Amino acid sequence: MNPAPQPPLRRIHLQVETDFRAADKVLTWFEDLNNPPLADQRIWWQCQTVVKEIFDNVVDYAHRELPTETPIVLEAVRFPDRLELRIWDYGPPFNLQGKLDQMLTLEENDQDRGRGLRIIEKIADHISCERTHDNRNCFLFVKYC
Repeated sequence: MNPAPQPPLRRIHLQVETDFRAADKVLTWFEDLNNPPLADQRIWWQCQTVVKEIFDNVVDYAHRELPTETPIVLEAVRFPDRLELRIWDYGPPFNLQGKLDQMLTLEENDQDRGRGLRIIEKIADHISCERTHDNRNCFLFVKYC
């Protein structure tokens, strides 16, 4: 018998425009999830890194050809045992596993760019990217704490 699902301790939402300057607003928003602070501060720092990496990837890649007014929607949920982050974008369909299969490992990549997804993959306990019924991508990051 499976245990009953745990209710979230906290759920926060944010919508920002497609603009790198919104990264500070995103990180400030995400801080609200760390109340009370996680016992393992290292996990919190890792999650902050992931939020910034995913946001930058949406702006830089998924929304590259879209107007600045194109919204990026974020949701973060804190459960007793994990953090979940979802980010929705309006970019073209994205095959996360296909992209990861094509990429160099972190150890092989000594470039300044192109390491974000590998960093996210290394930190995450689970990641996925699904196309939604309204033609958006939903990137999901899960980290157990």
